[in-house]
Amino acid sequence: MGIAKVKTYQTIAWRDDEIRRYAGIKQTSAEIDALIAECKQEGEKLLDYSLCYQEFPIAIVGDDVDLSFAKVTSRDLAKNLKGANRVIVFACTVGIAFDRLIAKYNSVAPAKGLVMHAVGVERVESLADRFNAELKERLKLKPRFSPGYGDLDISLQKDIIEVLSATKNIGVTLNENMMLSPSKSVTAIIGVTEERCEDKVSGCSSCNQRECQFRR
Repeated sequence: MGIAKVKTYQTIAWRDDEIRRYAGIKQTSAEIDALIAECKQEGEKLLDYSLCYQEFPIAIVGDDVDLSFAKVTSRDLAKNLKGANRVIVFACTVGIAFDRLIAKYNSVAPAKGLVMHAVGVERVESLADRFNAELKERLKLKPRFSPGYGDLDISLQKDIIEVLSATKNIGVTLNENMMLSPSKSVTAIIGVTEERCEDKVSGCSSCNQRECQFRR
């Protein structure tokens, strides 16, 4: 079935507007901006941007999707991958050290812990977006789709972690509740098509968690 490839990054561009969104900050101030800057500066030296990925052929019949390494029934994933003949599956993380920093401030300074958590979410999402953008330079892609989006069962994360050897390659593990560790980690599927992709539904638009506080 092949071997997953591993990528690392030294820097990823920051998006302060996304940090504010993940922190639930609707109106900013000089004090809030200073706290965000402080969290970025302190956390940056602990970030370890790592990613592993692999390409697989796929087959879709109705709502049944054969990903080569797993078979799932998901109307939403089948719709997302319509027209694709293969997928790139990846896992990425910003490392365990950042989790420890969040835990530290959750205990001694909850407000800073909240912002540090938001920084971590923004970092791993920006890492996933960076990889997606690099692929898009040479491939026609469907919007990326993660376990837990729409009706796609989150348990698919187990198959992704296993097939990518993500624990060995980038240190990402999965607990019995299907939660990733380090917590600031992402798994996702990206369809590759030979035709121009017109489907713009991705991310929040593809998820049925309507009450999520992070929903755009």
